[in-house]
This record gives sequence, structure tokens and C-alpha cells, in this order.
Amino acid sequence: MANSVFIIIIFFLLIVLFQLMRYVYRTVLKRQALRRLMQSGIPYIDQMDGFQFKMYLKALFQQLGYKAQLAPQSGDVGADLIMKGKKKIVIQAKRYGVKNKVSQSAVQEIYGAQAYYEADEAWVMTNSFFTKQAKVLAEVCHVQLFDRHALQALILEVKPIHTAEDIYREVKPEPRTCPVCESLLIMRHGNGERFFRCVSFPQCEHTEAINKE
Repeated sequence: MANSVFIIIIFFLLIVLFQLMRYVYRTVLKRQALRRLMQSGIPYIDQMDGFQFKMYLKALFQQLGYKAQLAPQSGDVGADLIMKGKKKIVIQAKRYGVKNKVSQSAVQEIYGAQAYYEADEAWVMTNSFFTKQAKVLAEVCHVQLFDRHALQALILEVKPIHTAEDIYREVKPEPRTCPVCESLLIMRHGNGERFFRCVSFPQCEHTEAINKE
């Protein structure tokens, strides 16, 4: 009887020890992930608008030795960046909310841009993730996808001189027009955040987030 009680106690202690080790392991992994997240500057990328994200990627690839330029906005054919180095690469940049996945239309557009610019490769880069359909189409079209994790890994590898925080603070978001009265939207600060407000305020009270999708 005493042996049975002893075995049960030992078994219980082993279970408790196992659960404790799992907790410690998960805590360490979470801390490592958070540290990598902050080092990569992804939280600042999440606050950028589309134009700032393009400028950040441009600076990133220039550091890698590419001659990077923004694609013309007039007659847009699906590319945001054109990079020239050992290979010519066209990139579509998608600054999304993490919960909003990039669809297959982005793959279709950059695939068309690859043909238009006679590029060697076509990439889609995002701070979010891709839908299953986008991944399937990308594989068929040989389009390279960089999701949030791949982008973070690239940033940590490059260790850019111009950080995401630098671009976020120094590059102004792209000008916008008020959808209500068609006046200019101007950037304002409030509660520690930046946002757009109509220049006609208070006659027009329209406001919107910088990183509106």
C-alpha cells in the first residue's frame, strides 16, 4: 500500500515538473520572439502607410546593393518597386493589418508586371500573410512571397542602416484627399499617435488612420 502511494506521488510530481518545463520553454520562446520582433522594427512597419513601406523596402534593398526605384504611379501595372542588380526584380509591397491576408490578385498583378518590365523575378512582400489561393498561384507562376516572418528574417539578416523607426518618423505619409469634402488631409498628432484630419476642420470633421488599408 505504501509503495503504491509513493508511486502515485512520484507520478504526480513528474507531471507537475513536465508542465513546469513546458511553461518555462514556452515563456523563453515568447521572449525570444518578442525580442526578434522589436529588433526587426515590424511594429513600426505596422504603423506605416503604403508609401512609407515602399520607401523602407527601397532603402533596405539599396543596402543590399540593388539600384532600387519606385515604379511610376501613372499607368500602374502592378509593381511598386523595380530593383536592378545581378537580376532585375519587380516587387509589389502590401502594408496590411496582420489579420488581413494578401489575396491572389497581388500575385496576378506582379506576374503581369514581371512581363511588362521584362524582369527576371517577381516578388510580393507584406507585413501580413497570404491566403492559400495566393500561395498556390505564386507557386505556379514562380512568384516569390515574403510574408511577415520572411520579412522579419530578411530585416534581421540585413540589419538595415535606415531602420523601420527612422522611415516611420522621417518619411511623411503619402498625401491624401478628404473623401467627404475633397480638401487636403493633413497629418496631426494626438494621444501619442499620428492620424490624418481634414484641413477644413472643424467644418469637416473627417479623420482617418495613417495606415488605412
